Amino acid sequence: MAAKQNRKQDILAALAAMLETNPGQRITTARLAAEVGVSEAALYRHFASKAKMFEGLIDFTEDAILSRINQITENEKDTVARCELIVRLVLTFVERNPGITRILTGDALLGEHDRLRTRVLGIFEKVEANIKQVLRERRLREQVRGGFDEGTLANLVMAYAEGKIAQFVRSEFKRAPTEHFDEQWQAIAQQLLS
Repeated sequence: MAAKQNRKQDILAALAAMLETNPGQRITTARLAAEVGVSEAALYRHFASKAKMFEGLIDFTEDAILSRINQITENEKDTVARCELIVRLVLTFVERNPGITRILTGDALLGEHDRLRTRVLGIFEKVEANIKQVLRERRLREQVRGGFDEGTLANLVMAYAEGKIAQFVRSEFKRAPTEHFDEQWQAIAQQLLS
């Protein structure tokens, strides 16, 4: 069983690496099989389709990001620090996983199943919902009334994060999403506190 699991992980790691090193190119199962060193039939013994391989990377991403967000909200009580840690988490994750970032922007999903784009959308919606909940808890806990509602602010924070992610992909992974984060976060934090 462990060997089968390792081979699945090898396939997913090779797919992520190919997405990073071949921007703009469609990944075929033949090329992926050659990269892993197995036959195409062997790929299909581990994954029913190429879409299932993408889903494996999406599952990994969702689990990694959302489980860490849960830890942040449990361990950190300051609202602005929580929001900062969530955004930093997302940007650091994509910086460390450039190939997966192409999936998150939809770049690698052109011509693939619509359900994959829907799954990616779901990840971003869950992150935004977590930020909105953090902001809502602050209002309830501290009786703070800001100029914007929590949904508008959460959307602003996500627009910033998604913009940084898009710049990372467009620059072919040269412009790190965490570049200038500390300075930029100060401006965003002022809006969150007002």
